[in-house]
Amino acid sequence: MIGNSRLHWALFVDNTLNSAWDTDHLSESDMQQLAKTNTIPLSPSSSRPIFLSPNLPITLVLASVVPSQTKLWQTYPNVRLITLNNIPLKGMYPTLGIDRAIALYGAGKTYGFPILVIDAGTALTFTGADAHQCLVGGAILPGLSLQFTSLGQNTGQLPLLETRLITSLPPRFAMNTTEAIQSGVIYTLLAGIKDFIQAWLSLFPESKIAITGGDGNFFQNFLQNHIPEITEKLILEKNLIFLGMEKILFGNN
Repeated sequence: MIGNSRLHWALFVDNTLNSAWDTDHLSESDMQQLAKTNTIPLSPSSSRPIFLSPNLPITLVLASVVPSQTKLWQTYPNVRLITLNNIPLKGMYPTLGIDRAIALYGAGKTYGFPILVIDAGTALTFTGADAHQCLVGGAILPGLSLQFTSLGQNTGQLPLLETRLITSLPPRFAMNTTEAIQSGVIYTLLAGIKDFIQAWLSLFPESKIAITGGDGNFFQNFLQNHIPEITEKLILEKNLIFLGMEKILFGNN
């Protein structure tokens, strides 16, 4: 899965998810090497990718929200591109993000419809489907890191904050600039997430709610601590996108 910030990888062996990892987007020269050797990168920490054995036959299944990266990866041998036409959800609109659609289908087929998916990645998205596997709709807003980056890069004196350094909730009424930024961004996002969840459950009281994305664990912990009545409905699944790919590729076989 080609995301806005990173490449998300999963290895399936005998139609079963074996492992998953992330790397940075790759350059055209890296892609040429991959295509030449029919291999995939495994190490995000290495200055040069570590490759699987060239003798191992690989089929690359690709979904992407970054057109420039899509074009590069389509030069890879044995590639299959997943599009909205491959996803058996009803009522999808043409510009629906492929990542949202795949995650929604995977969540519904795994945990049951109706389902609401919250993807806390570069963008924070809400996407829901009803009991008939029909898209109800959703919303998109800047995610946690993107909001911090926007303030840090587009103001004269505000610092650029990193989400990985936040280990607990900041004071709501902060007494320094760093915590004031954290408070403003985090509590506003959490209030929005709570509001969307409550609105969804007013429509579909028995629905499960699946949370995924890089910041999914952060938001799940808060929701479980501060809205305990929905705890049993919350499901944290970091590989939700790959559950969707699995259902699309292999079905129930």
